[in-house]
Amino acid sequence: MSGRLGAERVDYRGGLEDEDAPAAPLPLLTRWIEEAVARSASAGDVPEPTSIAVATVDAHGAPDVRVVLMRDLDERGPCFYTHLTSDKGRQIEGDDRVAVALTWPAMYRAVRLRGRAELLPRDQVEAYFRSRPWGSRVGAHASDQSRPLAGRPVLEAAFADAARRFPDTGSPDDVPLPDGWGGYRVVADRVELWAGRPSRLHDRIVWERTGDGGLDDPAVWRRSRLMP
Repeated sequence: MSGRLGAERVDYRGGLEDEDAPAAPLPLLTRWIEEAVARSASAGDVPEPTSIAVATVDAHGAPDVRVVLMRDLDERGPCFYTHLTSDKGRQIEGDDRVAVALTWPAMYRAVRLRGRAELLPRDQVEAYFRSRPWGSRVGAHASDQSRPLAGRPVLEAAFADAARRFPDTGSPDDVPLPDGWGGYRVVADRVELWAGRPSRLHDRIVWERTGDGGLDDPAVWRRSRLMP
């Protein structure tokens, strides 16, 4: 049996012209995300358009990666929320260097960010937690994220117990914020937008930080183009 996968080769369609790449990455990054969200709603071929792969390093320097949902984005960087005692939380506590990727295969587009993760302020975490559906808030109490689980019935029993303690009253305050639950902002030092082209002549536009400032500040970014 051959180890070669039999996937059909596809000539990617798209592209990113230099004149369409602003001096700072945020305007184009925001537009691409908005277009992915719109396509998810219309064509349905871009599921979870704000899902991001977050890569960290563990205490031994080994890389680790998982997919979470990006819940906020502004000039300071993208944000995600999690248990701070999860694997990613403990790894970030030990080494705050992270890399993030968004991929939209149906649109022949991808985004990469590299930088450092910083804890979000408690009031922002609380505001986001209150916006979640009741079941998701209860689930945050039921799961001791990344810890060993004897079996699914144990998790379901923990959920049922949390649901009894915090019944759904229709109020955003009926489930308290769990201890150890929080979020991170990725403060990027490097941003890359990738757009597919035929014959694998893809476009890669990179912004590298040269000073302090936001993703929207042209004065703190150096833009360049890379070979595909």
